[in-house]
Amino acid sequence: MPRARPASSSKSTPSNPLKRPLPPNPTDPNTLTPPARQSKRLKSSPLTSSTTKITPKKSQYFSHSSTSEPESEIEAEASGYEDEDASVSAVSSPPVSDDEEDEEDGVSSEEDKKPRRKAKGRIVKKPASNGKSAANGVAANAKAIIEKGKELWRPGVKSDLAPGEEVFIKLPKARSDGGVKYKEGIIHPNTMLFLGDLKENNDREWLKIHDADYRQSKKDFDAFVEKMTEKMTEIDETIPELPPKDLTFRIYRDIRFSSDPTPYKTHFSAAWSRTGRKGPYAGYYLQIKPSGSFIGGGLWCPEAAPLAAMRRDIDRKSHKLRSVLLDPAMRKEFLGGIPKDEKKAVKAFVEQNKENALKTKPKGYDAENPNIALLRLRNYTAGRKLSDDEVVGPKAPERIAALMAALTPFITHLNSVVMPDNPGSNDSESDSEEGDDAEESAEDVQSE
Repeated sequence: MPRARPASSSKSTPSNPLKRPLPPNPTDPNTLTPPARQSKRLKSSPLTSSTTKITPKKSQYFSHSSTSEPESEIEAEASGYEDEDASVSAVSSPPVSDDEEDEEDGVSSEEDKKPRRKAKGRIVKKPASNGKSAANGVAANAKAIIEKGKELWRPGVKSDLAPGEEVFIKLPKARSDGGVKYKEGIIHPNTMLFLGDLKENNDREWLKIHDADYRQSKKDFDAFVEKMTEKMTEIDETIPELPPKDLTFRIYRDIRFSSDPTPYKTHFSAAWSRTGRKGPYAGYYLQIKPSGSFIGGGLWCPEAAPLAAMRRDIDRKSHKLRSVLLDPAMRKEFLGGIPKDEKKAVKAFVEQNKENALKTKPKGYDAENPNIALLRLRNYTAGRKLSDDEVVGPKAPERIAALMAALTPFITHLNSVVMPDNPGSNDSESDSEEGDDAEESAEDVQSE
């Protein structure tokens, strides 16, 4: 009788740690080991007839509801993580060959290229808040709002109005004429009073309240400028007849680069030239202000090209400017009534324009030049102050027109230098004068 084999024990004998283990038999299910990599596409094992489902582990970053309410439909759906949906044990899955792994890798790479639908997130229900805490939060917010309102509150007008009632406040009217009627072309005394009040109250709130006075005064000055324009066209034929808006200056100051923060000028002003108040031409200027009115004309801070032209003309033909300064009306009204003396006239003219004159000689000119005092200037203007009686009243237009007429030869000379009507005429004249001087000097030499 053959000898029976002893039953194999379920317990495996301890292996020798120094002995190299044998590779597992792929046909023996008892010797299978978990694969090194779990495929994304899970296949059922052909060797096992039944599979054991394992509850997937959930991530610690998902919060779970503490209530016993059933999960919603969104929670019942898959989360999109394939590791959580694994339903087959790693022990029950067979080993995968290299060919199958390559095929699976190719399929997975193709699937990765396809656009995937975004995974639906889980809806986490928050536990119901306590009613008392919510009420306390609302009360705290209401208290904060009330305190904020107290900080912004300031006293106003108590009108005791019923619901739906309104209060209409009349706008202030301009001051009365005081018995002196407004006339076009004549400055009214109220215009000077307004400018005086603006000097003492130079702020936006005050001008907003007294807007009626400002508009009345501005209208009065514009009418005066319009009448003066008619006279200016008769005095200087080069002055065009332009509307007041092209001649008058704004009352608003440019305070961007000024240390004075006051927003308004305390005077009304206008200028007449061939192009109005703006342009490269020399022109006439008028400013009215209580105890500070002014009239003048000339070139104020000209650009580099006109300034160079003036210096070149003074260096070559200074006798022209000197003759203009010696005009009787010019000396009487704008040079302090000096006698007919060329040196005194030049000295008085330089004194009026010394504000931003050069301390040394200009570039390109000798310090010993006989006209160095005139060459150092950067402004070429003449002006004088006006009393209030010369501005206000029916005689003011005629007085101002006479002063403008005294400036006309001076303005005409400046424009002939910086903006000549015939640019080549000055050069030809200078060449002819230089030729005449050369001939005279030659004759003197021959006579000697």
